[in-house]
Amino acid sequence: MKRMGVACCLLLTLVLSACPLRAQQTTTSAPPASTSSPEASQAINDKLSDLDKRVAAAQSSADNGWMLVSAALVLMMTGPGLALFYGGLVRHKNVLAIMMQSFALMGWITVLWALVGYSLCFGGNGPVIGDFGHLFLKGVGIDANPDYAATIPQMTFMVYQLMFAIITPALITGATAERMKFSGTLLFITLWFFLVYAPMAHMVWGKGGILNASLGGKFPTLDFAGGTVVHITSGVSALVCALYLGKRVGYPKQPMPPHSLVLSFIGACLLWVGWFGFNAGSALSSGGLATSAFVATHFGAAAAACSWSLSEWFKNGRASALGAISGAVAGLVAITPAAGFVGPMPALVIGFIAGIFCYWMVAKFKAIFGYDDALDAFGVHGAGGTIGALLTGIFARAIYNPIYGAGKPTGGLDGHWGQVGYQLVGIAFAWIFALVGTIVILKIVDAVTGLRVTEEQEIEGLDITQHGEEAYNLES
Repeated sequence: MKRMGVACCLLLTLVLSACPLRAQQTTTSAPPASTSSPEASQAINDKLSDLDKRVAAAQSSADNGWMLVSAALVLMMTGPGLALFYGGLVRHKNVLAIMMQSFALMGWITVLWALVGYSLCFGGNGPVIGDFGHLFLKGVGIDANPDYAATIPQMTFMVYQLMFAIITPALITGATAERMKFSGTLLFITLWFFLVYAPMAHMVWGKGGILNASLGGKFPTLDFAGGTVVHITSGVSALVCALYLGKRVGYPKQPMPPHSLVLSFIGACLLWVGWFGFNAGSALSSGGLATSAFVATHFGAAAAACSWSLSEWFKNGRASALGAISGAVAGLVAITPAAGFVGPMPALVIGFIAGIFCYWMVAKFKAIFGYDDALDAFGVHGAGGTIGALLTGIFARAIYNPIYGAGKPTGGLDGHWGQVGYQLVGIAFAWIFALVGTIVILKIVDAVTGLRVTEEQEIEGLDITQHGEEAYNLES
């Protein structure tokens, strides 16, 4: 009995000691119940929403920073890049004149762009040209325009596109160098900007544009950064100008070598670096697409510099500095429409083909037809832009840029050979607009201000006759 009593006491003690533990467990489990309350759920949702806003703000800040840098890089391509490149290729008596043309466009095109140019290129949704919705930059502020770039202010997008509008007509001056009036150049570029550049920019890049591949154009043309808009239009217009103006006094019997390949060499290197903003910046963000375009740009330029130099080596037994830098520019031109659609190996192929093709256009084609494209604007930009746009339709891959939607092929090697046909349509549009528009504009300018300087002025040099200055003071 005594043992039984002890056992009962022990059992009772265990039961009583378990009760506080159970109560404690019940108490500690209470907080999870409170976390499921409406107030707690709202607090969590608010924190998640705040986190989303911070992530979006960080992405916008990164994208905006890259795009502002890219805009500066593209502007650097005109001055000092193109100014030095062209400046070194002309004779010493015309250095300031050709540089002044590039510099003047940095100011004049900016004014036109702010007043109405941006609106014509990116306003409205017409198939050929924009509208006046952004006249005087109305509505262009720090808010994004999701039709074009959802993560950067529309003002950033506007100023980035401005840099393309500046350099494009500046390229034409390479064909008219050493013989076109400064007043005629300004009037010509003004009309060309409105009649050729603005329609092409809207058709390829603008909302509703007939050639716009990302916004449902009728003939979707792949042009990542301006093969048709920039290079074909300027190159073809350069050829028309060269034919209309006629040859320089003494060409081709009189030697007219570049007065300073050092200047041209520096300019070409600046163009190469600036082109990263031109092509990689066209991703309109700082993500993987920008990286892909950056790499393709570099590889294309390198391959073209090599193939142009090899072509010279086979023909002349040596490679020249002028040929190397010309090849690099040709590769940069050709890879421009493809930069955001191809990988490194196709970029090498495109660049290699472009170097050989543009060398042939400069060394053989020009000699056969005898036109005086002073600085080979057509042979490099017109020819390079054309071959680059065509090869884009072959090598474009959805893995780099699914512009038609996830899982849908992009170019020929991707399974969409119809894209080559669309590229030919885009090329035809660019050629026709440039040819017809330039002829009409030249007729108007010739009647209003005249185009060509007198023979005496040309012999004396455009630095003195057009600007009253000399690039080099050779007096001791």
